[in-house]
Amino acid sequence: MSTDAIVLLKNEHQQIRRAFRAFQDAGDRAEVRKGQLVDQIIELLTIHTYIENEVMYPRVRDLLPELEDDVLESYEEHHVADVLVLELSAMKPSDERFDAKTTVLIENVEHHMEEEEQEWFPQVRKGLGRKTLQEIGAEMVEKRKKAPRRPSQPGAVKKVVKAVAG
Repeated sequence: MSTDAIVLLKNEHQQIRRAFRAFQDAGDRAEVRKGQLVDQIIELLTIHTYIENEVMYPRVRDLLPELEDDVLESYEEHHVADVLVLELSAMKPSDERFDAKTTVLIENVEHHMEEEEQEWFPQVRKGLGRKTLQEIGAEMVEKRKKAPRRPSQPGAVKKVVKAVAG
């Protein structure tokens, strides 16, 4: 398995997209299934944003200062997703706004992933090269082992709060 940071993140994006599609395809009356899928989405996004916030973004920010504005925008996009994930984690599938909130989360995260894959990743790959991306990826694999699985766990939103607050 490759430890290239961008390959790892794209693989996670695929997993997240599969969970999104499953939610969208579940149907109007599939409350139990939608609840299970949202739990899966929450876990996938909590791990993914933690790894990006703790490893990828700080390393890119240090090594490629010209991409700092992109990193700050990504922190903000993660913040929006974190707020929605936190709210969803406290809701039941029967709640009136559960589907709507999940749909907004999906739309926001889809936009973020698309932007990363089409614009940001190519710039990062060009700027860092294969060896550095493999080192960052190895660090991400290690961080993943201790990553929070739920937004309520310690450290889940720490880096975003720190980055946004200053």
